[in-house]
Amino acid sequence: MVAIIIKRVGEMGEKKPMPVHVAVIMDGNGRWAEMKGVPKLLGHNQGTIAMENIVRKADDMGIRYLTVYAFSTENWKRSSEEVGGIFRLLVKFVKTELRELKERNVKVNILGDWHDRIPEDAVASIRETLESTQKNTGLVFNIALNYGSRAEIVRGVNKLLSERDRGEQITEEDISASLFTGDENGNIPDPDLIIRTSGEERLSNFLLWQAAYSEFAFTDTLWPDFMPEEFESIIEEYRTRERRYGGRL
Repeated sequence: MVAIIIKRVGEMGEKKPMPVHVAVIMDGNGRWAEMKGVPKLLGHNQGTIAMENIVRKADDMGIRYLTVYAFSTENWKRSSEEVGGIFRLLVKFVKTELRELKERNVKVNILGDWHDRIPEDAVASIRETLESTQKNTGLVFNIALNYGSRAEIVRGVNKLLSERDRGEQITEEDISASLFTGDENGNIPDPDLIIRTSGEERLSNFLLWQAAYSEFAFTDTLWPDFMPEEFESIIEEYRTRERRYGGRL
């Protein structure tokens, strides 16, 4: 499926540099399952396989940071069966993929409050992954889990207020450092490109602060069908764009 691009500001010609940070809103697992007439959990399982393939592709392409939106704070509204299944898949992912992540020198970060409400076995798997990969120096793979961007900003601002004298000014740099992408995870740069699958064209409370100057790409492909070849095609299209950051018309 050809990607639908929300904003194309460059012209074909000499390729621009590779994006340093690519973020992905992995959307469409449930609709994929409905179309196939299978349980939603099977859609999430296929989505996990797609994620594994995209991590490998991003690493092979030399992308420095990859962030995926795995579970939002709003996803708790789903059925307990679906939510439980999603976290069982997370545990399965760690058991099957941790060895390869370490072999590939991938460092894993969690963006979000992964201690709150998440099942104990999933928390244990997350802790094992973070501890096992924290010294790796290759691709930084950020999993947004139990994540909501508005809550992230509120959390960060409240943290800053608690640490400062009354009346002391807070800067943009201070807020950036206080977010999940800030100091505690090594100051992850803002995403150059945000991809969303399944035909939806919105951020859905994902990296709102960090996306201020990001480029966007939308595709009709449902996440379980999103192949590494399409990921690469979107990256190559991104490299034809001229990013101006508001500096000129």
